[in-house]
Amino acid sequence: MDERPHSYFIAGTAFAAPPLAAGLYVVATPIGNLKDITLRALETLAAADLVLCEDTRHSATLLDHYGIRTPRKSLHEHNERARVGEVIAAIGAGRAVAQISDAGTPLLSDPGFPLVRAVREVGLPVFALPGPSALLAALASAGLPTDTFGFIGFLPAKAGARANALAALRARGDTLVFYESPRRLGDTLAAMADAFGDRPAAVALELTKRFERVERGTLADLARQFGERETKGEAVILVGGAEGVVVEQADWQAALADALVAQPLRAAVDEITARYGLKRKDVYDAALALKAQE
Repeated sequence: MDERPHSYFIAGTAFAAPPLAAGLYVVATPIGNLKDITLRALETLAAADLVLCEDTRHSATLLDHYGIRTPRKSLHEHNERARVGEVIAAIGAGRAVAQISDAGTPLLSDPGFPLVRAVREVGLPVFALPGPSALLAALASAGLPTDTFGFIGFLPAKAGARANALAALRARGDTLVFYESPRRLGDTLAAMADAFGDRPAAVALELTKRFERVERGTLADLARQFGERETKGEAVILVGGAEGVVVEQADWQAALADALVAQPLRAAVDEITARYGLKRKDVYDAALALKAQE
């Protein structure tokens, strides 16, 4: 029998955490400032039967800060698939399992997708607890267009593969968002300048922390700036979309027809919308028309 207190503490005051229904709870956690945790996240982490952490030692800083004593197990890219069976069995037995990453929202360049998919496939519930995200924090503060954007995540580490990946993104008109490690930041910005030309861009560093900053400029300027000095912590790179690029309707509709052969309609529409920087409604309507012709 679980006799631990289902509670959390804020500034020394204890708060009871209400019981949870069985399921997998995907919980966003702070990317820097511990005060960015939501009350719902604290209640969930305190009431859960188990917290799956990308790194239990790293997550201890957050959980201990709020006096949360829920049992913890690791769930990372090397053991995630091996953990799936036991997590599904636990939820099936009526337990609530919370999943967190080292920082931010799980699944966004972090572990979690295989587990969420497996839990969904067996018909068990998955609950998302929104909250901190480096992607959204950077978009909100960079001063680049946010009406349409594409999250690319980490580029390949090898120069050739990275150049190919950037070349495939050259025609996109939406703001592109990347994650990058500090030791590759200068090289990646230089590769982006080569691939995209002199576009406006921003680099967000230490988001929500004491020395948070967002550096703006052209890709060439930022490549010089970050090529000359080392930085700390993972960076978010934002690149303005291509301007004046005309996408021929016949080209994207042909690509859409190919995508519909291999994917469900919604997935094909999402892919073509992102690839060509189009309005989703236009692509969706075209997809319905293509389906009607079958």
